[in-house]
Amino acid sequence: MDLDKIRIEAESEIEGAHDRRALEEIRVKYLGKKGIITSALKGIGGLPKEDRPAAGERINAVKVAIEEKLNHKLKVLEEKELEEKLKQEYIDITVPGRRPGLGHLHPLTIVREEITEIFMGLGFSIAEGPEIEYDYYNFEALNIPRDHPARDIQDTFYINDNIVLRTHTSPVQVRTMEKQKPPIRVIVPGRVYRSDDIDATHSPVFHQVEGLVIDRGVTMGDLKGVLSLFARQLFGEDTKTKFRPHYFPFTEPSAEMDVTCMACKGRGCRVCKGTGWIEILGSGMVHPRVLSMSGIDPNEYSGFAFGMGLDRIAMLKYGIDDLRLFFENDIRFIKQF
Repeated sequence: MDLDKIRIEAESEIEGAHDRRALEEIRVKYLGKKGIITSALKGIGGLPKEDRPAAGERINAVKVAIEEKLNHKLKVLEEKELEEKLKQEYIDITVPGRRPGLGHLHPLTIVREEITEIFMGLGFSIAEGPEIEYDYYNFEALNIPRDHPARDIQDTFYINDNIVLRTHTSPVQVRTMEKQKPPIRVIVPGRVYRSDDIDATHSPVFHQVEGLVIDRGVTMGDLKGVLSLFARQLFGEDTKTKFRPHYFPFTEPSAEMDVTCMACKGRGCRVCKGTGWIEILGSGMVHPRVLSMSGIDPNEYSGFAFGMGLDRIAMLKYGIDDLRLFFENDIRFIKQF
């Protein structure tokens, strides 16, 4: 067997290989189980005993030479493949990049944060409570007993006789008064539930912001001052307010607050039905019975409470005429704010 000829032929074939597949075929041809070099090694046993060491040394030398040539060629081919891949995946770093799509604050979140910031600037803190509430906190502790006619106008989601989905955030006021001694200054933003049909102005799920102040010597004048300041900061310094007598079971006296129409600035338009005013919240002095039931002496302390629909405030502030837009999560709508 001419080993030098075999080595030269193998090296020539290896040099001519254009890819790793062709190189692997050459390796199998010479070094595989049935390869030329492997067969030569197996044939050493047929040689005279004294010739075997020299033959084995020569065959192994050729085998090592071929392996080194294969390894070198494999490295060359891998580098070439990597170069070709980099050319195909070339990125022009001078091309302007694409900004990743980012989320956007929901208009209800924007208004809630704005309202929260205003009241925190006035010394209020934020209170939270469960959305699944006991009947006692949702009604009875707010001076709405089981036989009270006000229950007739509450379209409530009942889980059982004693547990409801809260119809307002006022239960948190009661819970706060039970846990905290006066002075108390809190606002309660949160989600509430009523059994309403869905249309442009109604939803079974909506949002409220309640407020509560309890201290010695708190008067209706304090209530008017705080809410008037709030309205000017939210809607503009030229905003005027007007309080009209109303009825709420948990406050006495009670009043609804109107503000200057944002659309016409008080001149009268379709939005305010020609009056120049828009009602935005209900308020009043906390009923003495509510104070007593919460463990606060009404002879020593007084306070006021107010509640507004966050969805309604956002609709008025941004001129939105359909409540359903808040819940559809259309990014084209949300990005306008």
